[in-house]
Parts: sequence; C-alpha cells; structure tokens
Amino acid sequence: MRRERDVGQQVQRILKYQPKGMTISELAHKTGTTRAAVSRQLDILEVSGKVELRTIGNAKVYYTAQRVPLSAFLCFTKNLILVLDNNQRILQVNDQCVRLLRCHKEDLVGRTLEEAKVPIVSTPEALAVISGLEQEQIITDLRYQNNGQDLFFQMQVIPTTFDDGEKGCTLVLENITERKQYVRNMEFLARTAMELVDLPLDSNIYQYIAERIVELIPGAQVYVQSFDEERNEFSIKAIAGPEFYKGLVTLLGRDPLGMVFPTDTIFEDPFHETLASFLTTRVFEFRSDKETKSFYDVCFHQIPRGICDAILDRFGIERFYCIGLIWENRLFGLVGIFMAHGKLLESHQAVESFIRQASIALAQRMTADRLRRSEQRFREVIDLSPRPMAIIDTEGRYTYLNQAFTRLFGYTHADIPNGRAWFDQVFPDPEARREAISTWKNDLSSSGVGQVRPRTFTIRCRNGEEKPIQFRPVTLRDGNQYITYKEVGEHQETVSES
Repeated sequence: MRRERDVGQQVQRILKYQPKGMTISELAHKTGTTRAAVSRQLDILEVSGKVELRTIGNAKVYYTAQRVPLSAFLCFTKNLILVLDNNQRILQVNDQCVRLLRCHKEDLVGRTLEEAKVPIVSTPEALAVISGLEQEQIITDLRYQNNGQDLFFQMQVIPTTFDDGEKGCTLVLENITERKQYVRNMEFLARTAMELVDLPLDSNIYQYIAERIVELIPGAQVYVQSFDEERNEFSIKAIAGPEFYKGLVTLLGRDPLGMVFPTDTIFEDPFHETLASFLTTRVFEFRSDKETKSFYDVCFHQIPRGICDAILDRFGIERFYCIGLIWENRLFGLVGIFMAHGKLLESHQAVESFIRQASIALAQRMTADRLRRSEQRFREVIDLSPRPMAIIDTEGRYTYLNQAFTRLFGYTHADIPNGRAWFDQVFPDPEARREAISTWKNDLSSSGVGQVRPRTFTIRCRNGEEKPIQFRPVTLRDGNQYITYKEVGEHQETVSES
C-alpha cells in the first residue's frame, strides 16, 4: 500500500494542471486511492497553504494555491506592500512603502496598524475595509494628503495563508494619483469648453481664465494680461490667487488692474525678446543659480526693483511660468503663473490645453467685436446718409430704417416690423396693395444678386399724405434686401443714380 505522503504529492501534481479544480471524489478516482486518504492529505495541504478550498454549491473544490515568493513580490513591485497577520499586526513591509511613508521598518514591524498609525491604511475607513475581509479580496480607493498634496491609492486587501497555516492578509496599494488627475483634468477641460462657449459677451473673460487656472493649480498666484497690437503694449486685466490682489495693492500702492507694460523696448537690450518667444511656455526661477532673468526684468522694468523683491518675499515666489494666449499666430495676451518655494506646475498639459481653449474664445470674441464695430460704422454711415434707406431680411422683417426714411415717411420700426405691415400701411386700397405685392414678387423672382429693380408707387405716409416714391430694391449676397427711396419730383439735390 502506498504511503499517504506519496498520495499528497500526487494530488499536488494533478491539481497543478487542473485550473478548474477537482473534488475529493475526482481526486480519489484519479489517484486510485480512497476518499478518506485523499481527504486527509488535502487537509494537510490546505493548512500548509499549498492548496485552496472553495465551496461551489454543495461541492468542495480544491485548487493549487497561487503562491509567489514573498521576497520577490515585496522587492520588485512598484506598489506599496504590507503583510498583516490575523490581528492586523504588521509582519512585513516593502521598501517602496517605507520611502513614501518616511519611516523605518523597525517602527512598523510587530505593531498593529492602529498602533503604528500608518498613513493611508490606519484611517478608520481603511481599517473598516480590512476588518471586513472574509474569503474574497477587497478593492477600494483611498485618499491621502502629503505636504498639502492629494495622493490617491487603490488598496487591494488579499486573503493570505502563511507556511504555518496561519491566516492573514496582504495590503497592496497602487498609486493612482496620475490616473485620477487625468480624469479630473479631462472633466475640467470638458466643462470649461462648454462654459467658454456660453460665456456672455459682456462678462470678464480674463477673470474667468485666471480663476479657472487657480482651480486647476490650487495655491498658485495668477495674472492675465491682454495685448494691444495697435498700441504695442500689455495690460493687466485679471488677478487671482490667495490674497494675491490685496497683497499687490498694498505693495504697489495702487490698483494693479489696468497697469500697462509698453513693449517698445523689450526687443532691445537687455530683453532681446521676440513675439515668437511668447509662443511657448517659459519658466523663470528667481533668486537661484538657475536665474536667467530677475523678476524686475520680467516686469519690463515697469515696477521698481525694491517692490519686485517685496512681492517675491510676500508670496514666497520661486518660479514663474509665462504662457501666451495665442491662436493662429496672433498674440492676444499672456498668462503668468507664480509658484511658491518648492512647488512645481502640475497638470502642465491640462493648463496648456485650457489656455488654448481660452485663446480660441478670445479670438472669437475679438472677431465678433470687430464685426460689431464694423456693423456699427456701417449703420452710422447709413444713418447719416440723406437718402432714405431700409434693410429687409430673408424672412421679410425690417431690420434697419435710417433717419431719412422716418423723415420722409413718418414711419418708425415699431410701425412696420415686417413687409405685411408696410404694405398694409402705405397701400390702404386693397387693389393697389395686391398690385404692389404682385409687382414686388415678380421683380424679385426675375432678378439676380446686385441687380436693381426700380419701381414707382404712390404711397400713404404716416400723416396721411400721399407721395409718389421711386423704390430701388436690390438683393444682397446674403439674401437680404437693400432698398433706397426717392420722392419723385422732389426739388432737393440728390445723388445721381445710374
């Protein structure tokens, strides 16, 4: 009769190639021995951690224990590892964990999590998760603040059986801060893209830019400047950051908003700047061996050197990041980000992506503003013209009447909001009205863009007076109708018509 130890070794070999596991009966059949002998060997193997037991329905299914040498697991993973016994006493901890937590192994091993007060895993939330471990591993996310910086970890609590058969667990903490930050940044950019589209034209877009950057980089001090191409100067439009505005008012002795920085001299000694130099993110370090330009230089010598030093001292500024608000090779302004001692610009790509969003929004605003001013000039020219004029849109609505129109006919826009109201007012006779409407439609259908359609009608003015009027409508490229009017037989000097 075979020794039972041989049966145990045979069971291990069989289970090694059975990923779905086997029952006691299946193993007894496979080994050619009794169920009792197999059962005794399985108990020994389970206690020693060499096999695992899972209950599936009424059946007990055995698997080979998935074991990795603990020393290799601890040393070669970048994750933080703590091995605990059944009482949450720390048995082992890897070097990565010690480095992050800034403690010594001797201060951790042999103590419970609660006694050791281990950051991240000794919080009430983490301890509750670990205490709730049963047979299946648990995965949860934890947040940890380190020197004012938020760190995020995904903690796996894994049931562990040791060589002596004792139970415990292994904590595996993966640093998922970058993953969380990426998701946060994408959500931020999606939100700001919508907000910039919906931002009212009369709102301060520069202040919006500054506040969103502070939201993205908590603790930063930020200013936003506009750039005037005609005057060739920068002007501070917005300031944001903890007490930054109040501090600058105190140190400067004036409101920093509206401060102008002429650029006439920055292309000469000692600056030697070019507009191209504002196209990329630039970093300046102050009061260090890496300093290439002083804060006094960065301010184009527009702020006294002593006040520049006082600003650096007041806010503990060590680094300055300068990013241009640029779209399609046009400079719309600058964003300046000041970071305190020891702080670096995090989320660099998210910051640049947001500034590109803001640059596009500024470009669209300036285009809209130029169009608005152009339209305003156009309307002023029309309004000052002695010739009565009107513009009708494609829906038949009167969008503009100049002053000469009202002087000639007496009607205002409120009297004739659309073509139907106009015909009703000026042609009180139904037959004359039908004829005028039919003539208008026929002329419109048979003419092209830019082709004048002169017609003369007798119309009734607002005061009841009837006047013979020559209409000169023409279709514009956008489908709108531009009409000029002339009283037939008027004795005033008029512009000659072709």
